[in-house]
Amino acid sequence: MRRFIIALLILMLGFAACSRNKPQLSTEARLKAADELYAKGKYARAAVLYDEISFERKSASTAYANLRQADCYFAINKFADAQKYYEQFISSFPDHPEVSNAYYQVGACLFEESLSPQYDQSETIASIGAFNIFIDKFPSDLRYSSAVDYIHKAQYKLLEKQYLSGYIHYKMKDYSAALMYFDELIALGNTDDLDRQSLYYSAKLHLHQKNTEKARQSYDRLLLRYTGSKEAKRLSRRFK
Repeated sequence: MRRFIIALLILMLGFAACSRNKPQLSTEARLKAADELYAKGKYARAAVLYDEISFERKSASTAYANLRQADCYFAINKFADAQKYYEQFISSFPDHPEVSNAYYQVGACLFEESLSPQYDQSETIASIGAFNIFIDKFPSDLRYSSAVDYIHKAQYKLLEKQYLSGYIHYKMKDYSAALMYFDELIALGNTDDLDRQSLYYSAKLHLHQKNTEKARQSYDRLLLRYTGSKEAKRLSRRFK
């Protein structure tokens, strides 16, 4: 047994010596390897190498590695990690030529992290703020219209949240609160599913409250904007 333990220790020492004697790749070599992995779509492995390079801080490749590391996490849908490294890039290299990429991607990360409309919309609101910062800082950027599209999608998600809040209050028979949500959506003057359904429930609820004038107004708007819709047909017998 004693001989076995001694042999095992010698073997372990041998492995340790080999590990110490293993040549370390230069920053340039590691960067090349990371870029090759990135090009092949092996983002998780590339991220490890980019992290090693960016951790050095003294390398001329630090900024590039930091940004690529964030890109790797974004590519594999680890949006919270990606956001962290994009924000680190902005903080560490505020005057870098590619800093606009980081600002844009922070907004994209927040939007991708945002939950469905029925849940908390903190990330959705934050993504709107992030894209507005991007637009303010880089008004001539080619991604300006893309950022605006993201903002519109985020804003629509907030409207969906508002509609669902109204519908939940409707199902709970809290009609006054439900009307508040629906009428706010109607006041926006949009022409979409949320507006159509809000007009439908607004008319129903005003009828329930015996406010025939407002009920008629909601129905007439529904009929004008969405002639032939199933909602208008359902209400038609109530407004003959």
